[in-house]
Amino acid sequence: MKHGKKYLEALKKYDSTASFPVTKACEMVKELKFSKFDETVEAHVNLRLGKNQTVRDTLVFPNQFRGEKKVLVFCKDDRVKEALDAGAAFAGSTEYVDKVKGGWLDFDIAVATPDMMKDVGRLGMVLGRKGLMPNPKTGTVTNDIVAAINELKKGRVEYRADKSGIVHIAVGKCSMEAGQIAENVSALLSEISKKKPADAKGDYFKSVSVSSTMGPGIWVEYKDGE
Repeated sequence: MKHGKKYLEALKKYDSTASFPVTKACEMVKELKFSKFDETVEAHVNLRLGKNQTVRDTLVFPNQFRGEKKVLVFCKDDRVKEALDAGAAFAGSTEYVDKVKGGWLDFDIAVATPDMMKDVGRLGMVLGRKGLMPNPKTGTVTNDIVAAINELKKGRVEYRADKSGIVHIAVGKCSMEAGQIAENVSALLSEISKKKPADAKGDYFKSVSVSSTMGPGIWVEYKDGE
């Protein structure tokens, strides 16, 4: 991959082979930022996972950095008021299934009650491609829609390892204090550590790095169980 002049200049300002404590690494990400816009800070966690092993869950970062999300709740008519009162932007049953089927996607997160999944399941081709399909593993298929909406409003996010065993996730903005970004990174690593498969062998964390959207990656010192 060919990098631009500013990226290469940033790369010269530090030892790109060295690892740093979480807070120091986040400070460096801010120092090495060169774009004019408020870049997102991303974490990349490379895990040692065996065949058929995966890691997937949700967490709420201690320091929020995203705007409020529009939540759509698929539920029966008798629960629409409950969902709207809890903060959902939209709530309803088959009328919203039909809207989505027709191409309407003016929402950020979808939640569904279990009794709606037979209908919502027909939207797999639409919602699945966008990563919006409700899923029990991420708490978006639930009868407790009030709790789900409250968590989503607080900024609950999903993380998952890709086919290479790497978790890629936004953890902050360059405009935030380095300490706040570091708290988010530490919270993420702590949650991922708790999800270590029982039959995983060897060191669970192969590597951890942080970077801004346009900037170079900084290796983070981290060991299993920290």
